[in-house]
Amino acid sequence: MIKNIIIIVFVIIGLVVIYNFRDHNQKRAIDACIAGSQKLDQPMTIEEAKKFCEEQIKS
Repeated sequence: MIKNIIIIVFVIIGLVVIYNFRDHNQKRAIDACIAGSQKLDQPMTIEEAKKFCEEQIKS
């Protein structure tokens, strides 16, 4: 009985951790895309680059 409770607690803790960090990689990808867009021949403003990167990553 106690073993089942411990397993359930660990599963709940794992779900909370995953929920809190699920968009961490997406934010890092957008930041990297923005940094890369500044090195283009025709650089964009930060707002334009962020909007473009968000659209490209989400699709």
